[in-house]
Amino acid sequence: MLYRLARKQLIKAPIEEVWEFFSRPENLKLITPSYLGFEILSEVPPVMEAGIIIEYKVRPLFGIPLRWVTEITHLRGPQHGKPPYFFVDEQRFGPYVFWHHRHEFHPTEKGVMMIDLVHYKLPGGIILGGIVHSLIVRAKLEGIFEYREHCIEKIFG
Repeated sequence: MLYRLARKQLIKAPIEEVWEFFSRPENLKLITPSYLGFEILSEVPPVMEAGIIIEYKVRPLFGIPLRWVTEITHLRGPQHGKPPYFFVDEQRFGPYVFWHHRHEFHPTEKGVMMIDLVHYKLPGGIILGGIVHSLIVRAKLEGIFEYREHCIEKIFG
């Protein structure tokens, strides 16, 4: 089964500042809960670009380390044309059967409306994957995005 998670957050800052923050892969650690043990293992360019591969280590369950490899498959920033600005990260190897995360940034009069749209599929098929999703994964993902929202509010004040 393919699951969907959608979140919106208004960031009261100019698009250039918001884009600068989110286009730097190392900033992901600043908005990720410490209990996940998030660590970037690969070298990354100072600014995100389409085609880069990023390898991470995370500890999503019971402190067990997992390697997660994503690729930035699409990207359009302020320097590339008109809004919405966005980038997409897709899992190449990792804990999900499928992971597609589109990050959108819409400049508004009040700041930037950030939209996260995640589509994902778990291993284990409909029955086992569905049970794990309803008991663990959905709540964990919601918690991660709530933590992220709180951190973004603090960072952009």
